[in-house]
Order: sequence, then C-alpha cells, then structure tokens
Amino acid sequence: MVDGLLQVEGGRPLTGEITVRGAKNLVPKAMVAALLGSSPSVLRNVPLIRDVDVVSGLLSLHGVSIDYDQREGVLQLDPSKVESAHMADIDAHAGSSRIPILFCGPLLHRLGEAFIPDLGGCRIGDRPIDFHLEILRQFGAVVDKQAQGIRLTAPHGLNGTVIELPYPSVGATEQTLLTAVRAQGLTELRNAAVEPEIMDLVDVLQKMGAIISVDTDRTIHVEGVDELCGYTHSALPDRIEAASWASAALATRGDVFVRGAHQSHMTTFLNTFRKVGGAFDVTDAGIRFYHPGGDLKSIVVETNVHPGFMTDWQQPLVVALTQAQGLSIVHETVYENRFGFTGALRKMGATIQVYRECLGGTECRFGQRNFYHSAVISGPTPLTGADIVVPDLRGGFSHLIAALAAEGTSQVEGVNLIDRGYEHFMSKLESLNAAVTRLA
Repeated sequence: MVDGLLQVEGGRPLTGEITVRGAKNLVPKAMVAALLGSSPSVLRNVPLIRDVDVVSGLLSLHGVSIDYDQREGVLQLDPSKVESAHMADIDAHAGSSRIPILFCGPLLHRLGEAFIPDLGGCRIGDRPIDFHLEILRQFGAVVDKQAQGIRLTAPHGLNGTVIELPYPSVGATEQTLLTAVRAQGLTELRNAAVEPEIMDLVDVLQKMGAIISVDTDRTIHVEGVDELCGYTHSALPDRIEAASWASAALATRGDVFVRGAHQSHMTTFLNTFRKVGGAFDVTDAGIRFYHPGGDLKSIVVETNVHPGFMTDWQQPLVVALTQAQGLSIVHETVYENRFGFTGALRKMGATIQVYRECLGGTECRFGQRNFYHSAVISGPTPLTGADIVVPDLRGGFSHLIAALAAEGTSQVEGVNLIDRGYEHFMSKLESLNAAVTRLA
C-alpha cells in the first residue's frame, strides 16, 4: 500500500489565509525541558504535528502526565512521577525521531540513568550522535553502548564544564543547555547556536529558575542550580513554516496571509524574498506574502547559521527560483547533502545543476569533502506535473510547492513525512484554493 499519496492539480495561484503556530524546532525541546521541573509546566501555541505526538509518547513512557488541548494548542505536563522506561518501548515509539538524545541530560539529573535507541531523522546530512555523547561525557556521564541502544549513567553526578563547539550546532547547543542547568557549578559553551528557537528555549529554562547568560560572541554561560520548577510559556511561531508558505505563494503567483508569522524572526528571509521580486506586508497579526506581477529576479543565496539565511528556507525558495529570470546560485553550508530534492524538480522541467565546489562568496567546510552542496538554477522554466516521492520533511514540502506551481497533474507519494512539521497542511492547502486530493 502506498504511504501518504496526494494528487495535485497544479497551475492555480494559492490565495487566502492560513495560521502558523509554535515552532517545530522549539516545541519538542520545551516539552523535554519539563522533565527538569519539580512542578507542572504549561506550554501554549503547540502545533498538532507528528513530533509533538512522538515526544508526548516518550514523556508518557517515563511517567510524565500529559494533557493536550489540541484545539487551543495547550499542553500541560506533570513530571512528578518520572521513572525509567524500557529500551524496547522507547525504540518502538521514537521511530525515526532524534529527540530521545535530548532526554539524556534531564533523565540523568532526575533518575541517574538514561536509555536511548538508535536514532533516525531526515537523511539530509551528517548528524552523528557521538558528538552529543561526548558532550554528556564532559559533564561526567558514563556511556555504555549496547546492542539495542545506549545506556548512560552518572555515578558521580553531572558537573559544569567548558565546551567549545567546532560548529554552532543547534542540537549540541540544546543538549548542553538541558544538561548544564542542573549540573554542579559553571558551564561555558563557546561557539553556541543562537537561533530564535534556542533563545526561546533559554527563556523557558530561565522561567524554570535557570541562570543563563548569552554573550555577543556566541558564548553561553550557565550557572547550575539544585532545583528547577515548572514553566508557563507560549512557543514562538514557526518561521520555517511561514517561509514555506511564502515561497509557495511566490512560486504559484499567489497571495497568502500567514497569520502568526513574526517579522523579527524572518529578517534575512524577508530581504531575500524582496530581492527575488516577491512582496510582503507586515501587520501585528502576521505577514501577507504575494507575487506582485512581473518577472522574478535571479539571486545568489548562501545558507548559514542564524542570523544568516536558514538552511530550511532554501529548499522551498529553490522552487520559486525556477521561475526567476537568469541564473540563481544557492550555496548550502549547513547540511552537506540537501540538494537531493532537486532531482524531482528536474523531472518536472526545472534546469538545475549541482556542484561539489563552493559557488558562494566564501569557501565552506564542505568544499574539500566531495559533497554536492552548490546549485545553479536557470530560469524561468515551465514546470509540468509528474509522479514524485517525498525524500524528507523540507524537501517534501518543496516537492508539494512544485506540484502546485506545475501545469497538469502530479502524484506526490510519502506526504506523511510532511505531517512531522506542518500542522494541518492538507486543510491549509484546501483553504488556499489548492486542488489537492488525498488518495492514501
């Protein structure tokens, strides 16, 4: 049986209004943070996405009581009865999610031990967990790799340390924060990620009683405390989803108001969107993204860590760039294997070439490693419907945008992956007058 098959009749502008709620890259981590509290937490603006279901299940396996009002987007989490969970249960529930690695620090503080299975996630680049484990070792954890997974213990407790990241990794920064807040003494994290979602997690932890300072040179200092309480917090809106709908509006020559989109979180994207030829109007309630008519312009884009152009923004934008005049260049510097999605676009008529060389303004860490991490898009090229298979979350939404922009019928297989990060995407498409039918 085909898993998640969608039929799309393309060539129609997306028009109307949709709402984005809390960020996929923050909400699951804030849920994990609730493990650290001695009292219940309340998280608001929670989207109904697969990752929330996965983390809810994992927390429940560890004895956390969860009440989720899906309509209002409010999660109540009570960690007062936290206990160990069986490895097999964790493995079965986690599936391809990489979230379990972030449970380790909080569980070591609460129980003195943690178990994690083999980890999955979107296959877009090198995401080894060994770096996470090394961070935990620096805090004093003992790591025992077993056939069915990994067991961690903290026989002497966890102690503050100095960690210098070779690259400002979001996951490694989250791991350090969730472990350092209750470790004994001071932790200094150098070359930390400072994305808006990281700063929102810092806000969550500070509400719980953590002492965290962030310097302008990407250094984070955490002074460990003996106890943390619960929090009440409203998650920041999902800037990736907002930008995805913006790119969809541009690629289909449409007009979409994204309620909940926040300007300050999207400054770099908005500048790029305008350079391509897109238009937007910012209001207190959200941002209207639209194609103002005329030709789109080719550009050069390099992805980078915040405040640079976010890697998750480039895939949807590439679809719009197939309709721009001239040659556009996209240099991917965050994940080394993120242009696999362009094969389907070429099948639909796009002219895209990928290169091993760094085609942006500067060389990056992938330049000498034989990865296809630069793309040249020649446009405009008409797109025609095709049968395509979703490769990963962001690439999958990009395929969906391409199908919506293309003339004719497309069948998009594997759209269940999109549920991981895009709340109610089918009903949102229908509200934007898209001609889509779920076949399986």
